[in-house]
Amino acid sequence: MSLLLSFFQRCVQLIDSLNERVGRFISWLVLALVLTTFCIVVLRYLFDLSWVMMQESIVYLHGVIFMLGAAYTLKHEGHVRVDIIYQRCTPALKAWIDLLGTLFLLLPVAGFILWSSWEYVMNSWDILEASRNSGGLPFVYLLKTCLLLMSGLLILQALSLLMSKIIYLFEPRQKHG
Repeated sequence: MSLLLSFFQRCVQLIDSLNERVGRFISWLVLALVLTTFCIVVLRYLFDLSWVMMQESIVYLHGVIFMLGAAYTLKHEGHVRVDIIYQRCTPALKAWIDLLGTLFLLLPVAGFILWSSWEYVMNSWDILEASRNSGGLPFVYLLKTCLLLMSGLLILQALSLLMSKIIYLFEPRQKHG
């Protein structure tokens, strides 16, 4: 059991490190989103200029931030949850709730998103889908690929969460006294 728990520990570290790096990269995209929005406002209201490509970049950035930031947010327990019961639970009961919720809710939902979006994304890649708007961004297929990346990163982070709860629940603890 000890060998399995140390394997889990190493996997948790690797997955958490990956999602931490993705999250830190995404944080720079938030800055890009704010600066791009600022530029759009200045160009529109001071110079009466507007470009479809800049407008679409806001949508793209928002989508990428949301989708690729989901696993990072999960890692940092930033998703909304109903804490009415959870907050009153013991740490062991919270670990069981997290373990079972991950196993029976998070993993199936993330797996379903991955499975159901696969063909949708592949069709977009087949035609190298571009914006329908004249002057829009040509990379719709890359944006749609974020659906697969989001699902994959969420599944990995769910496995990390699952393994960390197993470690917490089943690791032999030192008795103090």
